[in-house]
Amino acid sequence: MYRTHTCGCLTLRDAGQTVTLAGWVQRMRDLGGMTFIDLRDRYGITQLTFNMETQPGLCAEARRLGREFVLQVTGTVCERSNKNPKIPTGDIEIHVTELRVLNAALVPPFTIEDDTDGGDELRMRYRYLDLRRAMVRKNIELRHRIAQETRRYLDDHQFLEIETPVLIKSTPEGARDFVVPSRMNPGQFYALPQSPQQYKQLLMVSGFDRYFQIVKCFRDEDLRADRQPEFTQIDCEMSFVEQDDVLQLFEGLIKHLFKKIKGIEFKEPFRRMPYSEAMSLYGSDKPDLRFDMKICDLTQLVKGKGFGIFDQAPYIGGICVPGAAAYSRKQTDELTDFVKSPQVGASGLVYVKWNADGTFKSSVDKFYTPDDLRRWMEAAGASAGDLMLVLSGPADRTRVQLGQLRLEMGNRLGLRSKDEFKPLWVVDFPLFEWDEETQRFYAMHHPFTSPRPEDIQYFETDPGRMAAAAYDCVMNGVELGGGSIRIHDADVQQKMFAALGFTPEQAEEQFGFLMHAFQYGAPPHGGIAFGFDRLVSMMAGLDSIRDTIAFPKNNAGRDVMSNSPAPLDASQLRELHIAVTE
Repeated sequence: MYRTHTCGCLTLRDAGQTVTLAGWVQRMRDLGGMTFIDLRDRYGITQLTFNMETQPGLCAEARRLGREFVLQVTGTVCERSNKNPKIPTGDIEIHVTELRVLNAALVPPFTIEDDTDGGDELRMRYRYLDLRRAMVRKNIELRHRIAQETRRYLDDHQFLEIETPVLIKSTPEGARDFVVPSRMNPGQFYALPQSPQQYKQLLMVSGFDRYFQIVKCFRDEDLRADRQPEFTQIDCEMSFVEQDDVLQLFEGLIKHLFKKIKGIEFKEPFRRMPYSEAMSLYGSDKPDLRFDMKICDLTQLVKGKGFGIFDQAPYIGGICVPGAAAYSRKQTDELTDFVKSPQVGASGLVYVKWNADGTFKSSVDKFYTPDDLRRWMEAAGASAGDLMLVLSGPADRTRVQLGQLRLEMGNRLGLRSKDEFKPLWVVDFPLFEWDEETQRFYAMHHPFTSPRPEDIQYFETDPGRMAAAAYDCVMNGVELGGGSIRIHDADVQQKMFAALGFTPEQAEEQFGFLMHAFQYGAPPHGGIAFGFDRLVSMMAGLDSIRDTIAFPKNNAGRDVMSNSPAPLDASQLRELHIAVTE
């Protein structure tokens, strides 16, 4: 063995021992008669000392080392005279008697420190160095712990961990697939799975009863902070269950993880909020409940006063911002610019201030009396000192815009603490959503989601009114996971495909193997998939999932470390029967 101990375990109890350590040079300090080196491994940092007076040769050798050199040292554990209470090994140091350089290192392109001087692109290019930083390593260690606790909980509840194929058939619903050409089947392609949806349902048909997998999934989508082209799910399915069974068991998983990992105990059942309530009050199907600021429907209160924008708008809504009546003109102008930005897309913003002295000030004073403005504010539960922000337009779009404005105000007022966690279930989603461009219905979740039994009668007459037996687990404005009770009846599944515009032949071509399986006694079943990367990033207090992944892609979907994706050699393309065109 290259070491007897790690760099994070020695304490005063070990004083006097002769030990051997191995690791990387974190930093060096040359104080004339003494040289100090901080040696780092995965477990921590230990200070090494070299004395020029008693060990001139060894000390001179130490001074020739550089950052990130790999060393093996032997020496005696001694009490430090200048202790460092910030690290577990801060009471001791190693008086080195033997030094061996295991490997020299180039000067790293950025400092391997928590407060590094490396930009995002540079750190991603040298990700193997970035992973040496303690804060990044801790995220990966946290990821491991969450995975282990997930397995422990699900194993305790009789789930089997079963692998499903990575090379599957491409299906047209959902995001774009990543495709893989088949050399042995010229002109034909596999797809990488967006999720193991059909296979986990087949496992239920097979009688396995409870399945889970911490699984890689792939979607060819534009990237953002909580999205990568390859990501990880905690994927689960259960037989002979109804919606309440699934919600209770997986609410238990989230409670288990937060208790074991964060020491946080959720004692109350998670709130359950209908989709319609989430959209009308929060403008989002993943509401952040860490603060209030609900959307108030003002439509009937504000019409008929001669303000054309409101009189012609199908919907007018507002949010009340507590204590913000003192906002300056510059601040309200900034909010107007925010709602008019492409990411929000509103045409303008109206504000009302209920000043501390009881007076009212608004950007539409000339159309509305103080009594009118008071009624608006009171409808939203406001009081003196508050600010109301009002948007208008088509109802669905305006509520979403108000939801974005609500989150922006939550950020500005510091109401979205990363140390506070507010979970809930959003339930009763629509089964379908209508797309104006293609003039057809799409499945809001996926085409295997079961409608509520009482809505099956509307498949052919009014699919837009159908509700799904679907549910999302939401926390702090983030969708942590989602699932549904599945269709297990072949006739109902055929009706679903028909409502989505599939001909019987298309349904057979795309999903025939699943439909055939249903004819051999499919049990009632349902499941859920949690975004594992999102769960880790939330527990780590991060805004992006990237630093929870060992080797992530950048915002262009590229691995800049390995320079991937990259062109294929012409001989490979010929072998795959592929021609690349401009």
